[in-house]
Amino acid sequence: MNRPRTVAEHQAALAELTGPLPPRTVPLAGAGGCVLAADVTSRTAIPLFDNSAMDGYAVHAADLAGAGPDHPVTLPVAADLPAGATDAPRISPGTVARIMTGAPLPEGPDAVVPVEDTDAGTTQVRITAEPAPGAHIRRAGEDVAADALVLPAGTVLHAPQLAAAAACGHGELLVRPRPRVAVISTGSELVAAGESPEWGQIPDSNSHLLAQAVREAGGEAVRLGAVPDDAAEFRQVLEEVAPDVDLIVCSGGVSVGAYDVVKEVLAPLETMWFGPVAMQPGKPQGLGRLPDGPVVVALPGNPVSVHVSFEVYLRSALARMAGHGDGGAHLQEAEVTVGWRSPSGREQYIPVLVDPPAHPGGRPAVRPVGPRGSGSHLVASLAAAQALARVPAEVDQVEPGEVVHLLRSVPPSLQSGSRADPTQNARSDQPAERKQSR
Repeated sequence: MNRPRTVAEHQAALAELTGPLPPRTVPLAGAGGCVLAADVTSRTAIPLFDNSAMDGYAVHAADLAGAGPDHPVTLPVAADLPAGATDAPRISPGTVARIMTGAPLPEGPDAVVPVEDTDAGTTQVRITAEPAPGAHIRRAGEDVAADALVLPAGTVLHAPQLAAAAACGHGELLVRPRPRVAVISTGSELVAAGESPEWGQIPDSNSHLLAQAVREAGGEAVRLGAVPDDAAEFRQVLEEVAPDVDLIVCSGGVSVGAYDVVKEVLAPLETMWFGPVAMQPGKPQGLGRLPDGPVVVALPGNPVSVHVSFEVYLRSALARMAGHGDGGAHLQEAEVTVGWRSPSGREQYIPVLVDPPAHPGGRPAVRPVGPRGSGSHLVASLAAAQALARVPAEVDQVEPGEVVHLLRSVPPSLQSGSRADPTQNARSDQPAERKQSR
């Protein structure tokens, strides 16, 4: 048997398969969180026309010279201009137009008097303030000129950027799309979540774990549920989903057992690799691509192994596919308060609890989630974990007081002067789900 891959080698192999997806034009409403693949320029000047910055009256400033509370000036109202008005009446000197915020400035006036400085008249108005020429007028193009660059390629589209694109006249954008990821659990022992398992059966938790992790990482999850240990059925599922996704993630069936269906179907392909990675948990891994199809990542079946594998490999891969660059994991130092053993020769990732620093400016403190350490089946204990602690392969004992690196961001309240990772975009829409095979 060949020597196990290191974690870094397996990360590099996945990186070679997961470059940025080809750009796609999408509606503005579906572009949030995506990365722009082309510059966005303004199709018009913004504002397109001179308009009022206040509810009030469009006036000739010279008509109100000397106006004040003790010297009001009364003028006739010649027009009424709401926001959205498309006509452009001419307002002669000695008259005013009632105007709402955002309404086009009519021809003639050179200032706007706020309604607070008037008696709010509709046929004639008493004005008690002298405006300066240009007061409360938004000039055409003062925000951005026509054809000016507004958003450069590579910009991540959050709420302000989407608003800017819409204001500049764009209803759709060329972006790096969110990776579309099929999630498949394998194992004849699996039953749908919520069903009562019989003796020897367990609920399918992996597909829910992976689907939500994909969404939180900015991808679109297609959760197909559980497939039994049947090679023909598993092959059929792959054939059905492959044309519609960018990545397939399977859990279970990758080791050396008699019913490891994922390995049975995929290992014969020249485009696939299966073997051990020097890590704990998550030693058995599979990676490659379907012929003329999407990338396939095959993970072990134990839930903690699945979670660790996603954080170590897939989170960065999805970031690259979406155009976010390397997307490497955020690492932060932490100090151990309760020690644990680590397997020599294997890079360990152990779920830990994170406590605030003991003193200002110190490192966060970490301890294992439970007394049983890093068992790869302890899915309920995993829910309490706040981070994963990484232990180098050459270390076999982690002692209190030693420093480890944390994978995944630490809650801001537990940090000391460090910057949290940017919040990932999570989609609220429900992915398509495959009917349970059992």
